[in-house]
Amino acid sequence: MGKAMKYIVLDDRGLLAVGGAEARPFLQGLISNDIDKVSAKRAIYATLLTPQGKFLHDFFIAGHGGALIFDSEAPRLADLERRLLFYRLRAEVTIEDVTGRYLVAALIGDGAAAALGLGEAEGDATVFAGGIAYADPRLRAMGARAVLPREGAAAALEAAGFASAPAEDYERLRLAHGIPDGSRDIPVDKGFLLENGIDDLAGVDFDKGCYVGQELTTRTKHRAKVRKRLFRVDVDGPLPAPGTPIMLGEKEAGTMRSGLDGVGLALLRTELVDAASGEPLTAGDARLTPVKPEWASY
Repeated sequence: MGKAMKYIVLDDRGLLAVGGAEARPFLQGLISNDIDKVSAKRAIYATLLTPQGKFLHDFFIAGHGGALIFDSEAPRLADLERRLLFYRLRAEVTIEDVTGRYLVAALIGDGAAAALGLGEAEGDATVFAGGIAYADPRLRAMGARAVLPREGAAAALEAAGFASAPAEDYERLRLAHGIPDGSRDIPVDKGFLLENGIDDLAGVDFDKGCYVGQELTTRTKHRAKVRKRLFRVDVDGPLPAPGTPIMLGEKEAGTMRSGLDGVGLALLRTELVDAASGEPLTAGDARLTPVKPEWASY
């Protein structure tokens, strides 16, 4: 990837602006993180779950222009908007798709956060080029993100010392650090946050009180053994397609998720990873070596 500062326009991201007098209490009862952490100086990472605690959407939330800006998956943005509207009822809350006016950029490379004047605090945010930039709240090694007006964004980023780079550069960084990418890696209405490390990636606040799906998430944290976990896998051979079963001998050890250039993510049964003792995991004609992400507490 190289160490130079780069910006990558993430065309697969969409943006919702949530505003109104009751926006914060409305969201506090829905999302897995504490909306009161969000300000012009701080952004968060969070999720929306089913009442049974299963994954629906993940997103970043930053404060800008009096609204709370959701940065989420563009192909599924209409579904996120629909679900928020379902819960809104008569609350004084506005929800607007602003993807046409703003873009999302990942800012990576040595010194990327410092070049924007961002401090070391989790999700540290600042006004930048008519929008907002913030340190990635999941993991500092992921650099920073920016939500910027489309017109003039490239010029502003280049003036700050960033060079344009392809989406693959961000993908390689994400996979190297074992970071899941929404529904590509976490099956909708099936995946659980703790299996996929969302708690370790600062996407859950266990002290904030009730939200949709909170009961199962908290119970799993304190009482249950999480039997599957997301791992980075280094692949020797052809990269398996997402959904390919991963085997340890005759036993199914897990399932392949996203990948690129010989590195991928996989949801694996931890007892079989522990039992492998040098025996290779396989998926099709490939051999896989699991690597626990550096951020993982399991």
